[in-house]
Amino acid sequence: MNTATFKRDDLFNLALTLLTNAGLEPTKAEVVAELLVQTDELGVTTHGTSMVPYYLPELKAGMMTSEGNYEVVQDRKVTMVWDGNYLPGHWLMQQALDVCMARATEFGMAALSMRRAHHIGCLSTLTRIAADRGLVCYIATSDPSGKWVAPYGGTEPLLTPNPWAIGYPSREHPVLIDTCASITTVSKVRELINTGAQFAHPWMLDAAGNATTDPNVVNADPRGSIQPVGGSDHGHKGFGLALMVEMLSQGLSGHGRAEEPERWGGNVFLQVMDPEAFAGKEAFEREVSHLNDLCRTNRPLDAARPVRVPGDRASAALKAAQGGTVRLPQEVFARLEQSAAEYGVAMPSMC
Repeated sequence: MNTATFKRDDLFNLALTLLTNAGLEPTKAEVVAELLVQTDELGVTTHGTSMVPYYLPELKAGMMTSEGNYEVVQDRKVTMVWDGNYLPGHWLMQQALDVCMARATEFGMAALSMRRAHHIGCLSTLTRIAADRGLVCYIATSDPSGKWVAPYGGTEPLLTPNPWAIGYPSREHPVLIDTCASITTVSKVRELINTGAQFAHPWMLDAAGNATTDPNVVNADPRGSIQPVGGSDHGHKGFGLALMVEMLSQGLSGHGRAEEPERWGGNVFLQVMDPEAFAGKEAFEREVSHLNDLCRTNRPLDAARPVRVPGDRASAALKAAQGGTVRLPQEVFARLEQSAAEYGVAMPSMC
């Protein structure tokens, strides 16, 4: 069995039950579980309910705060700084989006830098919330406690993958660009380690700085690292992106590597813009939709694989999930099953 299919509601209830059994406040657990399932529906199963087994020990150890609220450090209406107190990142981002979307509608744009959130999950899931409302949304996140990626020319893990994403409306469906400053993600590294697989390309570095396909170098002593975007040839580009993300999420929030935090967290930079405050929504959608059409009709290298615009695959995945089912890889199912057994929760039946 390579995949397991569940009813959407059953998968949501499983995630909700596991999170609440681990101590997360029910209202927060509902938001986290819902956004995780939405991520699975987008087809990004590395960041969906597969994250629950990683969150449970964080809750149990008190490293993910289970109740309470964020602190508003500064509020200048269009710019804000929040302290997330290591609360669940999905819940914090839902609150942050609600505030920024309202203010962008009022002022044209709004930006928020947040320190000490917990992991915020799949960025496309979040940017799509704003894009579905006709807004442009940019999100960048880093973990100042994490060390996975070596700076270009270095051999020691120092940075996190530092993902960033932008989502914006178009006539067919939102465009969802979601990438990171590293050549692959920590979640993908974990997935390959769990399945005993290797990367198809030398995206990792061993401790001596040699490029390798082996994800297990991150567990070696001394540790290896993930390469920045561009790899051994052009990794300076990914290194530059990584510095930008850490500046936006750590520098602007006033909390980062200088404080030497030891808890897994997610510093965030969020910006929401209303096209109506610029040339207008109609002009915006006309331009981006026309560009999308030009890209899709560009003569492909392989006729069987036409050019896709970011968001096309997610749109297809969402349509496939409209029947109310979610498909998970066997590796994710196995870890959820293990967590369910640990917490005495019954696994839902597969479809």
